[in-house]
Amino acid sequence: MTPALIDTDSAAVESRPALAVSRFAPLRRPSGWVAAVVAVAFAAWVLFLADGTPAGPAVDDPGRFMVTVLDGVTFAGLLFVAASGFTLIFGLMRTVNMVHGSLFLLAAYIAIRVQETMVGRSRNIVPADVGVLDWVVPLLVGAGVAAVLGLLVQQVFLQWNEGQEMRQTMVTLAITVVLADQMLREFGGLARRMVWPGAATHFLSIAGERYPTTRLFMLALAVLVGVLLWLWLTRTSVGMIIRAGVDDRQMVRGLGINIRRVFALTFLAGSFLAGVGGVMGASFAGAAPGTDGSWLLNALIVVIIGGLGSLRGAAAGSLLYGTVVAFSPAYLPSQYSYYAIIMTFGLLALVLAVRPYGLFGRPA
Repeated sequence: MTPALIDTDSAAVESRPALAVSRFAPLRRPSGWVAAVVAVAFAAWVLFLADGTPAGPAVDDPGRFMVTVLDGVTFAGLLFVAASGFTLIFGLMRTVNMVHGSLFLLAAYIAIRVQETMVGRSRNIVPADVGVLDWVVPLLVGAGVAAVLGLLVQQVFLQWNEGQEMRQTMVTLAITVVLADQMLREFGGLARRMVWPGAATHFLSIAGERYPTTRLFMLALAVLVGVLLWLWLTRTSVGMIIRAGVDDRQMVRGLGINIRRVFALTFLAGSFLAGVGGVMGASFAGAAPGTDGSWLLNALIVVIIGGLGSLRGAAAGSLLYGTVVAFSPAYLPSQYSYYAIIMTFGLLALVLAVRPYGLFGRPA
């Protein structure tokens, strides 16, 4: 028994440094109270102290404050649609797909061309000329092309190098360069715009300010996409297989399920969502060369903030990101408003300092 006692005591002694490290680890890194302090300071500044900013204190101009809030929430809806497909592919499947931005832009260009064909002209299109079908049909066509192309990329270039992140990154970056050149040749270098349907283009009066209903229409579409995606992943057998396959592929294969076919379906859905986001983005801000890189970065930031593979994380990340994008130029001091873009990366740094795996992420 003596050796056993000695072993036990030595194991306890050896475990004490690890216990001490774990006990003092929270003292060496920021925790939730840091985020709380930042949130309270931000709220106090916006509500009472924002003199000398373009918007001014919210208590002095509640209309401008409400418009800024709606700008943040509606832009978050667009971010969520664009990032939800990236969440499926990169976050859930752990597949590095840098083609996501190119699928976003390609769907936008195709939808614009289809809409111009349906309306019958390519210039001076106004919302009164565009019916609901003149917007929905181009959206489905553009997103469908993006879905097929995304599936083709997955089957031909990504399926055979699963788990090799660096190789996937280089391959998909090369495809992105090729697609960017081909889109520039086919669609030109000028910015183009998808036109909202006339039924969605009105204005509401909010605290004395006029607000376009197109942004609320965009938010409603984002909510619909989020609900459908959540139901698919949590209430259908395919969604459960996808989540199980991400956690343990060998177990799913052992049950006789073709995991490659399931992951191909997931890639198809993620690429389709990228296309939907592209059409909405082209209706919101237009499409031009370089848009693909911007929206790829947006999607990546949202997924990192929210946490890899988390749908609610994508929603929370989109809301935080959209809020920062809307509030920074309005409530930074006028002489520093050009630093608004830095606030985005400040948000990213703060979240990763508090939650290294994102708000709802977990270790892979």
